[in-house]
Amino acid sequence: MKTSHSALILCLGIIFCLGSCVQTPEESLSSESMTLGSPEGLNTVRFFIKDGRFGYTVAHKNSTVIDSSFIGFEFRDLPAFGDGLEVLTVTKEKLSETWEMPWGEQRLVQNNYHEIVIELGETGELKRRMDVICRVYDDGVGFRYRFPEQDNLGEILITDEHTEFALTGDHDVWWIPGDWDIYEHLYTHTKFSGIDAISKRDHPNLAQTYIPENAVNTPVTMKTSEGLYLSFHEANLTDYPGMTLKVDAANLTMTSELVGSELLGGKAVKTTPFVTPWRTIQIADRAGDLIESNLIVNLNEPNKLGNVSWFTPMKYIGIWWEMHMEVSSWDMASGKHGATTEHTKDYIDFAAENNIGGVLVEGWNTGWEHWIGFDDREGVFDFVTPYPDYDLNDVVQYAREKGVEIIMHHETSAAPRTYDQQMDTAYSLMESLGIHSVKTGYVGKIIPEGEYHHGQWMVNHYRRALLKGAEHKVAINAHEPIKATGIRRTYPNAISREGLRGQEFNAWSVEKGNPPEHLPTVVFTRMLAGPIDFTPGIFKIKLAPEKPGFQINTTLAHQLGLYVVIYSPIQMAADLIENYEGNDAFQFIREVGVDWERTEVLDGDVGDFVVIARKERETENWFVGGITGTAARTYTLNLEFLDPGSYTARIYKDAPDAHWNDNPTAYVIDEITVRNTDEVVIDMAEGGGFAISLFKQ
Repeated sequence: MKTSHSALILCLGIIFCLGSCVQTPEESLSSESMTLGSPEGLNTVRFFIKDGRFGYTVAHKNSTVIDSSFIGFEFRDLPAFGDGLEVLTVTKEKLSETWEMPWGEQRLVQNNYHEIVIELGETGELKRRMDVICRVYDDGVGFRYRFPEQDNLGEILITDEHTEFALTGDHDVWWIPGDWDIYEHLYTHTKFSGIDAISKRDHPNLAQTYIPENAVNTPVTMKTSEGLYLSFHEANLTDYPGMTLKVDAANLTMTSELVGSELLGGKAVKTTPFVTPWRTIQIADRAGDLIESNLIVNLNEPNKLGNVSWFTPMKYIGIWWEMHMEVSSWDMASGKHGATTEHTKDYIDFAAENNIGGVLVEGWNTGWEHWIGFDDREGVFDFVTPYPDYDLNDVVQYAREKGVEIIMHHETSAAPRTYDQQMDTAYSLMESLGIHSVKTGYVGKIIPEGEYHHGQWMVNHYRRALLKGAEHKVAINAHEPIKATGIRRTYPNAISREGLRGQEFNAWSVEKGNPPEHLPTVVFTRMLAGPIDFTPGIFKIKLAPEKPGFQINTTLAHQLGLYVVIYSPIQMAADLIENYEGNDAFQFIREVGVDWERTEVLDGDVGDFVVIARKERETENWFVGGITGTAARTYTLNLEFLDPGSYTARIYKDAPDAHWNDNPTAYVIDEITVRNTDEVVIDMAEGGGFAISLFKQ
């Protein structure tokens, strides 16, 4: 039995060999030996050699979804790898296991796949070797490359990885440009042939951006003319650059384009033996199946940290939105410093009174006067010295007495070397104070110049933060991060991250705020990668008088629905305290869960709407959230997902005259008794939504 799980991880898996014998090249070249189906036969991958090149196809229910696609690598000062190849051995096995998430969208995760390992060798004199490892699931496919230790391939500089994805049609695509620095773009919906990332280079309100070619970031989600859904991404991004996908619109093909480094003069420095991240294709007959898929986390290694009960999933509030509203500021020199001792205690009191577990405090430490807009940002922050008007020890003690946890904030100003130097000291301070989570930030262009947020150098920096955090029982919520690739399974102190166009954009620009269809798109794209710290819960939709003309482009009921729809083990009630006081809709934020036993995606389509139900861990309570884009809709909610028995349903929904722009704060609260045989009809306004609490009677 294959298991390395801790006491938190329940592994019931057994690996069965399906002919793990060494085969001759002639046998390996047979179609049958290099074809592998998923456990239920839904997906099939076929590998082949053609004219000395190694390729593959993918089929779903016997229909081709990825046509003949080829692989290869280019190196600095070495011949490319990809031509003149032969198959040396083929090995197959399968795994069926169930493992337990310490926190997550569900408690138990099934991990069932069939695996094939194909050893490739060059027929030329160098005789270099590479293994292709492929796992086929009923919800998709993952494959990676393994370079064994060998005489003619030691330390290498990878200048390009060529992994092709040949599409079978001009699919509908929801995409953001292949930016090497940010994921904070609005999604664009076009045909594949209409992707034009180069036109997105002009970005107001973005502190950094670099789009070198017509490529898209992952996850990138598609819908075929037959109604099949595909999403392309990667899993277990470790010591390797992030992958964008270069678009060949004429030939309907994508090719991996790794984020580069001008300092390296290439993409990645590696020494054999090594493996690459998994290249993943999620395949679904309905859009909701993409969200329910566990492909990305399953392709990561089991928990290496053991018991992480020192981190508790929670709702939090904090000193954050008020800066974007220009009510207060991060720096003290402005004269309106937000992170004072007394102001923080106000938030602590509110949290303690309203079933909210944490308080985030931004702007507590010195250095904010020079954090952005300066070329020399090295050494600006020290991460342990508070401003004179913020007594860190007093605040932590006060919060502890109230049963509230302080959430630390570390803005690096994209100077990761400064953070590296002080990381141990900063996390040691947190550990000594009993602070177990930190929000990190990397706003700005990376120092040193020539490195990018999503390159190998920064991937390794973000990993160091996770490992150092684990040493000190600190969980990381990274902003301006690398993409989520399921590493939270291996290191469950990777609790959440930003990595998308967040709520704050609504406070930055009248024209460039997030439109109503933004989040119904995000859940089928970015959220497939992992948890999102989106900061929902804005109740004051129109932002005047602080920001005249600015607004959140949803209804209030939509904001409530996000607490169920957008998954994260930490969920912020992001608005100012005074905008919650006296508002009976805030009751939903008080009662909604954050850690789930089960998740069911009931309905939805990309960019249009989504309805998700989640059962809370350790209780019998269910919560349902629904959001819609620009189209109003009437939704019939079938409650068959509920357990037997009666429930009290508290329904927060758009009022009949609600509208995201014209009347966004109009809502209705109904309370009824329901069973799993019932249906509830709910009207969602344009840009609207709903939220339901279901308490077992």
